[in-house]
Amino acid sequence: MSNPLMKHMPGYYKTSQVMTNMTAAEDAEIQHFKSKVTQTLNQFFVDLADSSLERWEKELGIPVNNSKPAAFRRSVIKSKLRGSGTVTVKLIKNVSESYSNGEVDVIEDNAAHFFSVKFVGVYGVPPNVEDLRKAIEEIKPAHLDFVFEYTYMSWDQFDGYNKTWDQWDALNLTWDQFEVYKE
Repeated sequence: MSNPLMKHMPGYYKTSQVMTNMTAAEDAEIQHFKSKVTQTLNQFFVDLADSSLERWEKELGIPVNNSKPAAFRRSVIKSKLRGSGTVTVKLIKNVSESYSNGEVDVIEDNAAHFFSVKFVGVYGVPPNVEDLRKAIEEIKPAHLDFVFEYTYMSWDQFDGYNKTWDQWDALNLTWDQFEVYKE
């Protein structure tokens, strides 16, 4: 029985083509309604939103750029939502992680009025780093400067893969892909 509503009907309707067709149509409408309710509810959560990203951006005073991928736009929105209050290492870490989708370390040098954001959860330069730079500039105190530190494959990691040069060549990696290679 492919019609889930029929199991709730009295047994004598199981042979009725009229009831089978009617409950099939009702089930299709119910499924469509459930889908629309889910889509609507998703718009209230940044990680699930798609059609309401522009509304989120306008509400938070973020310039709308529909040409950017939705994931980048979500990162900016999440950063803006997280980036309120007193600026602490934890706040900068939270904002940075919302952009990089990986772990970061924030290293302070208070004497030099400086901090660095080191990307340790992802190799290479995260794709949305310029938006992250803008977000940090917006929330950090004006007297502090900062830099990004990127992580790449080390020679020890390279040696740990135990591959021959022919095996590396067979992977057809560009230099940029090689630097961030993980198995």
